[in-house]
Amino acid sequence: MKLYHNLSKIGFLKKSYAFKFLFVAFIGIHIPLIGILFFVLYFDHSISPTSVLVFSLIMTLLATAITLLVLNQLIKPIAVASKALNDYRNERKLSVLPTEYNDEAGLLMSNIQESIFESETFINEKQDLIYMLSHDLKNFAGNPQGLAKLILDENPSDSIKDLANLICESTNLQFRYIENFIKLLNEQDQVIKVNQESRIILFSNILPFINEQVEQRLIDKNIKFTVSVETEEAKLKVDEGLLIQVLVNLISNAVKFSYFDSEIKLRIFTENNNLILTVSDKGIGFNQHQIDELFKKFTKMSRLGTANESSTGIGLYLCKKIIERCNGKLTASSEGKNKGAEFKIVLECC
Repeated sequence: MKLYHNLSKIGFLKKSYAFKFLFVAFIGIHIPLIGILFFVLYFDHSISPTSVLVFSLIMTLLATAITLLVLNQLIKPIAVASKALNDYRNERKLSVLPTEYNDEAGLLMSNIQESIFESETFINEKQDLIYMLSHDLKNFAGNPQGLAKLILDENPSDSIKDLANLICESTNLQFRYIENFIKLLNEQDQVIKVNQESRIILFSNILPFINEQVEQRLIDKNIKFTVSVETEEAKLKVDEGLLIQVLVNLISNAVKFSYFDSEIKLRIFTENNNLILTVSDKGIGFNQHQIDELFKKFTKMSRLGTANESSTGIGLYLCKKIIERCNGKLTASSEGKNKGAEFKIVLECC
């Protein structure tokens, strides 16, 4: 940026990025010519043509190398602007770009800077508005529920009692939907902030946390949980906490749609420099045409579990987003209804 900054101080180069390149190229082209003229005019006239030729080649190569190095420095504003944009897209990291330049590169940096701040402001304002609306919606839903409970306390007739219970059930569904919506916003913020640094994941460290979170669900349905660890560690660009969250969500999902007294398997292994984690069950499964629907936000495939457990419709969506943010893949497969399912995570090892 220093070279670009210095060239921007020159009057006729201030407003044109192209002129800066042409100026550097012009000087670079004429350095060999000037060098040859001085060599011929001020050195011994008995110099052989071969010496002149060798000197010309050396000057040309040297000037070309210097010109390329200078031009490489001159494209620094484009590289800086590109990095700032990528940092914001991938990590939601705010960068501060210079905005005082008047040429095309300066306008590019200024526009990117303004767009990033506008986007960040819009996201924050949108989330604040949604949280506020969610809070107000809870109040609106709570009013009819409160009235319905008052009616139930008065020992009404069976028909009135049924209507009051229906109102309570309806408002409970509204509460759950609002809570899931807020949860989705919070989880999306976490997905955006995934740290892309490489780290070694020790599976012996994360498995206890997973077991702790899914143990009671497994006990409730008397489901056997089998873990096969074929690799002890892997170097990955993934946050350990988010990987635990994804696996807990996948195992919990498997429990929800598994039958009592069945089995769920977690397998961890490497293949072709990839870490592969699979969660398989012997539950209700799904048809092939339903695979795309599984990972959609608030999917229409949101179903009750085998013990009538409710489903938010966002768990698998968030899992897929987290894995994709880590440059991995999450896929699902099933041989059909009541033939179980398998969810497969593929992450590239560093």
